[in-house]
Amino acid sequence: MKWIITFISFILISNLGFAQVNYDADLIPSQLRSRANACIRNEEITVDMRASDNVMYLQKKVITVFNQNGDDDARMAIAYDKNTSIKSIKGEIYNSGGILISKFNQNNFSDVSAVDGFSLFTDSRLKYYTPSVNQYPYTISYEIEIRNKQNLIIRDWMPTRQNKVSVEKSSYAFICKPTDQVRIKTQHYGGKPIEMIDEKQKKMSWSISNHMATKSEPYSPDPERYMTKIQIAPQQFYYYGHKGSYDNWQNLGKWVYDDLLKDRTTLPPATIQMVKELVKAEVNDKEKARKIYQFLQEKTRYISVQIGIGGFQPIAASEVDHLGYGDCKALVNYMQSLLKAADIESYYCVVEAGSLKRSIDPTYASMAQGNHIILCMPLKGDTTWLECTNQKIPFGFLSDFTDDRTVFACTPTGGKLMHTPKLMTKDNLQVRKATFIISPDGHVTGKMNTVFSGAQYDNRESLISEPITEQRKLLKEAYNVDNINFESVGFTEKKATDPQLTEEISLSIKNYAPINGNKMFLQLNAFNVQPTVQELASRTLPVYINRGFTDEDSITYDLPENLKSELVLIEDKHFTNSFGEYERKVSKKENKLIYYRKLVLNDCTFPAEKYAEFSKFMNDVNAADHLKLVLNLK
Repeated sequence: MKWIITFISFILISNLGFAQVNYDADLIPSQLRSRANACIRNEEITVDMRASDNVMYLQKKVITVFNQNGDDDARMAIAYDKNTSIKSIKGEIYNSGGILISKFNQNNFSDVSAVDGFSLFTDSRLKYYTPSVNQYPYTISYEIEIRNKQNLIIRDWMPTRQNKVSVEKSSYAFICKPTDQVRIKTQHYGGKPIEMIDEKQKKMSWSISNHMATKSEPYSPDPERYMTKIQIAPQQFYYYGHKGSYDNWQNLGKWVYDDLLKDRTTLPPATIQMVKELVKAEVNDKEKARKIYQFLQEKTRYISVQIGIGGFQPIAASEVDHLGYGDCKALVNYMQSLLKAADIESYYCVVEAGSLKRSIDPTYASMAQGNHIILCMPLKGDTTWLECTNQKIPFGFLSDFTDDRTVFACTPTGGKLMHTPKLMTKDNLQVRKATFIISPDGHVTGKMNTVFSGAQYDNRESLISEPITEQRKLLKEAYNVDNINFESVGFTEKKATDPQLTEEISLSIKNYAPINGNKMFLQLNAFNVQPTVQELASRTLPVYINRGFTDEDSITYDLPENLKSELVLIEDKHFTNSFGEYERKVSKKENKLIYYRKLVLNDCTFPAEKYAEFSKFMNDVNAADHLKLVLNLK
């Protein structure tokens, strides 16, 4: 489903190539070794925009790896295609004392397709190199030169994209003609760029030094929000024969619509007539769209197509109509064309998809943002969003893949920013009801009914089409209860804008309530235990809860006959704060023990100083979930 562009982001690690530099690892300052798996000793990146169709990218980088956890940071991957050519690669490897032990060049790189097996056509390829070193620390230096025949995408500068990587020095320089107009977005950079201008060129440069490694902190925001980053977008651009100019989202959307979309919506007359016949009995546009969407899901399948401008431009609707497949761009364009045949307006929308919510930056327009396309229908008072690459997803439901984020709509009048619907905490439900019989020897049998909705709808959706043996295997992993055995498994769906998936299970568990002497130990909640959260002495980043949810569990146990009449129940628990709410109740009615649990976790961002309170809340939930009931036997 990824909207793969031909200039794929890549990690380039390069060498200064200066023989006089000493790469002895002991020379790295102690503060840069603290918490670090690797240290970037020096990095120099230069982007020279000589012309809109001739942009040189040069990178020199030296990185010392302290342990095997830093090996990934020494790997190298370079994407290329017909628009991007690799001019040179060379590198060297040094031991801990800074002594040269080997050299390599482009011939030592593997060459593979840059996209996954879902791509039918692609001209994007990847060269990659993995150093073969098993003694730490070691140092890798690289030097790379690449030519891009476009300037629509200029690579961002992020001195470090990973936790536990320190930076001794990193610099970035952008060179262009004095008359070139560019927009620059700066994030978490303390100073101003150094500028040098003469009659031939303008050069802007940024640098950082002595950046200590940061440790990974649970429930942290997206690193894109807090790490140093410089973004550059030229106002005048060239890309695969297409020229254009933009300085805001409105202008960019107008170019996308006019140059990439407008002429690719034509359908065969027979298909247009078929659409009119398909919807003629429906009384409103939403029901017409529902019929057309069902047709789309039945007729087409998703497959990536990445050839040249195809990274941004969909294949023609008539071609999708003939072939029955396309990538996200093509399928959205096809659905939009089908809707147009029924006189229903819709918008082609660029979104940054993924379970982690990332929005289009409203203050900075660029084609480097977004990786997926969805469709928006601005129906009167009932705006409806469609995911066109999934043959199973319900009409009007986006799932957590694209919910609650700002997207970029391309319309005939220009681009505009919109926001997708949010899956709310109260609607992201997992509601479980179970009845179990406890045998005198501690075994359990019974039935369990669980309803998933909202963001939790996808918790089991992928299991529906799996064979029963695979379903049972995956359910054992999901529930992670010793000795659990599924006698029967069934799933039913309610496909709607607010879909639900119901899981029906009959199960047995040996030794669920173990016996020691005349006591039986019953863990009331083994199916939904909240994990603990690490306690930190000091917290630097805000607490970020990406998506809220609500879980409710009601379990009734038929107690064994050999139980003594007296029963000491666990006290009820109920605590609440700004992070959420937890409730647990235990009651007895005749020979039945009734357990009720509810957990609400709110999505929000909290200041770092609230982390201790948050971790206590989550760990209190874990402790409450783990308490066992002691049953006295006759």
